[in-house]
Amino acid sequence: MATFPRRRKSSAAPRQSRISHFGRKAEGKPRRGIYLLPNAFTTAALFGGFYAIVMAMNQRFEDACWAVFVAMVLDALDGRIARLTNTQSEFGAQYDSLSDMVSFGAAPALVIYEYALRGLGKLGWIAAFVYCAGAALRLARFNTNIEVVDKRYFQGLPSPAAAALVVGFILMMTDPDINVSPRQVDWLSWVIALFAGLTMVTNVPFYSFKDVNFRKSVPFIVVFLIALGFALLAIKPAIVLWPLFVLYGLSGYAVLFWRLSKGKPVSIIQTGDEPVDSSERR
Repeated sequence: MATFPRRRKSSAAPRQSRISHFGRKAEGKPRRGIYLLPNAFTTAALFGGFYAIVMAMNQRFEDACWAVFVAMVLDALDGRIARLTNTQSEFGAQYDSLSDMVSFGAAPALVIYEYALRGLGKLGWIAAFVYCAGAALRLARFNTNIEVVDKRYFQGLPSPAAAALVVGFILMMTDPDINVSPRQVDWLSWVIALFAGLTMVTNVPFYSFKDVNFRKSVPFIVVFLIALGFALLAIKPAIVLWPLFVLYGLSGYAVLFWRLSKGKPVSIIQTGDEPVDSSERR
């Protein structure tokens, strides 16, 4: 009886393994793309800064100031949304810094220059430049020191708070109830721009509120005080906002002198030799 050779089984199986191996390599590669939701908020914050510049050039300072405040709200939301939706990326972090430079660096500097510093000549634009450079240096240092700085404090005045200190002053001065001419507050504007710009690049610790637990129960009086604060803010937001940011801008120096008086280390860089006091986390 004639015999026939058996069919070899080595042809199909290796092909499937190569295909599956190729598929596993493709799945292992990192995805290239941009997350839409958090970067949409960052783009909106960037637009707020750009809109503030355009309004300042058109001498519409109230609109310019409110645009910066809107950019502050959007800037506070984009990072939280990225963490909630698990869409953090290195692109988003760099894009957020560039957006902050426009909204909280270039825009406030141009707004206060157009409002009050133009009449001071060289001293005016030098003060505006000091503020703009301080914001750039502040953001660059924040990106490089983010892993070593104590999370409870900011190293120097945060750029959104510095922007609020500058545009909040202009917003209050343009309120109809105050009716102050820009020429009457040009030197005060000069001092504010220099103070905000230089404080951003100092090592003064400013409380970050990052250790506040919003899920923790609080006394009833705290809720009442929050409601009272919103009520006061709704009555005259232009007049109420700026004193709050002035208090925050001075709070860092109060913390600095308090730590010096207690003999505590002034540096907020976390090291292994510097234990964290549990009482300061409250």
